[in-house]
Amino acid sequence: MGQRQHFNGVKTAALFGVMWAVVLLLGWVLGRGTLQFMWLFTGIGLVMTFVGYWNSDKIAIRAMKAYPVTEVEAPEMYRIVRELSMAANQPMPRLYISPTLAPNAFATGRNPKNAAVCCTEGILTLLDERELRGVLGHELMHVYNRDILTASVAAALAGVITSLARFFLFFGGGGDRRQGGGNALAGLAMIILAPIAASLIQLAISRTREYDADEDGAKLTGDPLALAGALRKLEQGTAARPLPHTPDLENVSHLMLANPFKGGGMSRLFATHPPMKDRIARLEAMAGGSGFGPGGITRY
Repeated sequence: MGQRQHFNGVKTAALFGVMWAVVLLLGWVLGRGTLQFMWLFTGIGLVMTFVGYWNSDKIAIRAMKAYPVTEVEAPEMYRIVRELSMAANQPMPRLYISPTLAPNAFATGRNPKNAAVCCTEGILTLLDERELRGVLGHELMHVYNRDILTASVAAALAGVITSLARFFLFFGGGGDRRQGGGNALAGLAMIILAPIAASLIQLAISRTREYDADEDGAKLTGDPLALAGALRKLEQGTAARPLPHTPDLENVSHLMLANPFKGGGMSRLFATHPPMKDRIARLEAMAGGSGFGPGGITRY
């Protein structure tokens, strides 16, 4: 696949390192010099991660009320996905369509053999064939790059940090006062700020994986400008037809190609997706850069 232009893999590893450091520090504060609480909540988080990861396809498809489609019902979608799967030497995923006019797409599943790709009715009417090919290449790369596992681990670590903080606030908030007001205040600040930091790191990991899928999807299709054109249309389409902020949709919004909700100002700080203009600029740079050929990726 070659070295990534923006070192996204290194960024993801570094972000996970920071998140684990927050887990260890918070566990140390809560355990007053021991890590028993950290190990307890980490174990709970790992179990929750496994359950969510194993059922990730069912959860996302149910949230979008998607239905499976046959090749007769969605011939263009089937043809594109089959061609790209063959180019990547990967199995054909299950295909779904979500009955909403909000334009978007997502891929999910714990591995390529158990993957599902879903397009909304809105995106199928909005994009031309070339742009749809760029979108489907992006979504397939989320599966091939094991991004569902990455997102599940990040969510679990964030959940562990939040659970530790809540446990301390409800059951251990006054334990450190005997050790001095300064220590107590520092501990309380850590308890309050740690979940915020964990959420920001989790979102940064999500945004980094989007950049990866853009880059690798463009290599798979050999056409970065197709995905760039699709993203331009999606930026306007999702703003015109946003999805409602329901808990089910919020839990799967990070899987989608574009941020499905309305947002601006401070909400951008907590966005699961990078800015569209940045993604488009990177894709255009790929198209104009030397050494980029039309051949797709054939190994993972």
